[in-house]
Amino acid sequence: MNKLLKVKCPQCSLAFLYYESIYRPFCSERCKQIDLGHWFQESYVVPVKGTPVVEDESDPEFNPDDDMESGNDEDNSDNDY
Repeated sequence: MNKLLKVKCPQCSLAFLYYESIYRPFCSERCKQIDLGHWFQESYVVPVKGTPVVEDESDPEFNPDDDMESGNDEDNSDNDY
């Protein structure tokens, strides 16, 4: 049973039969490659909840060794297992 589902290409908006395209959800290889290029150029991004905390290494108060000086080493490297 062949289903006839007419959809629009997400890249160029051309209407095509979804189940007859080997490039679905795109209408052609060209549209598929254009979309892939947008991902490679990071034009598209996946949204992330919350704001990531980025430590600024140019900040004069930034010290990557601060975590080690607190004495709360989670490494416990002096334990022999």
